[in-house]
Amino acid sequence: MSSPTIDAWRARGRFIATPDGEVFVVRLGGGDGIPVLVLHGFPTSSWDFAACVASLASERPVVLFDFLGFGLSDKPVRYAYSLLEQADVALAVARAEGITRAHVWAHDMGTSVATELVARRERIGLPFELVSLTLMNGSVHIELAHLTPGQKVLRTKAGPLFARLMNATAFRVQMRRLFPRPPSDAELDAMWALLARADGALRLPAISGYLTERTRFEGRWIGALTRLDAPTLVAWGRRDPVAVDAIARRLAEEIPGAHLRWWDELGHYPQVEDPARVADTVGAFWREVDAGPRR
Repeated sequence: MSSPTIDAWRARGRFIATPDGEVFVVRLGGGDGIPVLVLHGFPTSSWDFAACVASLASERPVVLFDFLGFGLSDKPVRYAYSLLEQADVALAVARAEGITRAHVWAHDMGTSVATELVARRERIGLPFELVSLTLMNGSVHIELAHLTPGQKVLRTKAGPLFARLMNATAFRVQMRRLFPRPPSDAELDAMWALLARADGALRLPAISGYLTERTRFEGRWIGALTRLDAPTLVAWGRRDPVAVDAIARRLAEEIPGAHLRWWDELGHYPQVEDPARVADTVGAFWREVDAGPRR
């Protein structure tokens, strides 16, 4: 399935090879600002950030990519879709783009990939300097999350059948529950087209295993966050019915020196719901970090 919107997005990017498949990457902007590496969420893609990054890319490079199994990247059958593997993908993109310093900006599932990067930084180091971390609406603390009915079914034996029966109409119904002000049908249809291409819906049960990993690796990931020494912004749509505000408060308490910012009227997808406001918030944070501590 294709559309002018998706075709235009594809035309802005390129594909890089990894051992497990081709990964779609978009690099926007330039200038001498420190680059941003964007980690998107489930079940959508880097396109979620398309409307948000235009102003940000005027002062710094912004690198977005689709994790394997998502969007325009390959969706291999023989792949575990572990968050540990997705962290490998993020590092492959950073290397391919020549990133040596980065602000890491993560949403939803991407927040857990970000915590794995923080854990690796602590244990073995990263191939780039983590200048700052921004976490948006993700269920890092899975015990506090209110999973959707679809997420719950995907984790059961009925998951493969549920995924096979999924269609654009059902997708729109489920996604609208995440938005206080739902996006247009055209936007939701583009999200679905990116999800469904190359049998992507059939990969959802395997991908949903990342929810279990949040419990399995809690000590590794949350422990690393409690020792993180990089500037951190926790920015949250407060009307999120899944990654509820209790998760944001917990993260802000655990991460040393973290800044907590609320978007009171926004839900699970702040960057889709109010791109300009989100860009203003995260852009101001990065400029403050780039300027260094006040004397």
